Amino acid sequence: MNKRFLIRNLGVYYMLLASFYFALTGAFAKALGGGMSSVEISFFRNVVGLFIILWAIFKYGHNSKGGALFLLFMRGFVGIIAMMAFFYNIANMGLAEAFTFAKTSAMFLGLFGAIFLKEKLGFWAWFGILIGFLGIVFIMQPNLGFTKNHFMGLLNGFLAAVAYMSVHELRKAYDTKIIVLSFMLSGTLVPLFCMVASEFFTVPIYLDFLFAKFIMPTPKMWIFIVLMGVFGLLFQTYMTKAYAASRHAGTVAAVAYSDIIFTLIIGIIMGDSLPNLIAGFGIILVIVSGVIVAMQK
Repeated sequence: MNKRFLIRNLGVYYMLLASFYFALTGAFAKALGGGMSSVEISFFRNVVGLFIILWAIFKYGHNSKGGALFLLFMRGFVGIIAMMAFFYNIANMGLAEAFTFAKTSAMFLGLFGAIFLKEKLGFWAWFGILIGFLGIVFIMQPNLGFTKNHFMGLLNGFLAAVAYMSVHELRKAYDTKIIVLSFMLSGTLVPLFCMVASEFFTVPIYLDFLFAKFIMPTPKMWIFIVLMGVFGLLFQTYMTKAYAASRHAGTVAAVAYSDIIFTLIIGIIMGDSLPNLIAGFGIILVIVSGVIVAMQK
């Protein structure tokens, strides 16, 4: 009975593991953020993955008919800007809050699907999106002021949704490995360009998430970089296993919101303060929103 129950819920267990590994990836990114820019963190996060995906393409090949080059480029470029905004937030606000803002991508994606792809959303999907955005308002607490971190969080969610939506069309023309390659290549070259460019001009404060000078990592930073890469790889591996093992993608997608709980605990261990009552309620609303929307799939 227990074995049968385990097999039936294998996708859920895999996603819980994936969410924990993703939280650890964020934790090491936060540890690096104290002495390294979000631009450089994004560079190191992608450069290892670039070599891995190139090796996979060389070894196993790919099945792509091509075309839609602009969309392929846009997916990579928009995706890396979203990642840099995400890492900027991780370094400058609570870990759980940064991860919660990243979840707005699901809400934006639902809106984009309804508007641009003419997908029909039922009552509960619209209700989930509504309370999700309401949760973000509670987290931001506009009466205390709209900060740069709030903007970065919404930018991260918005651009990530644009990148995800582009994959819907790109899959018609490209193998998954080529789509991943476009992101990894952009994720390496764009931060590299930004770091080189920042040597020649004074970076305005509102662009410091995009442009920053290269800082040679210390031995401790190199350890964190390696661990960030390892846990990032484990996250991708177990997330893939979760969807492959589950009969209901919506259930697995809902469980993915557990990373907010993990990051809340890890963040407190790292020195983050507990969110106040209003922000905490907002985080709960976003989690509930994600579960509702995911279960509609």
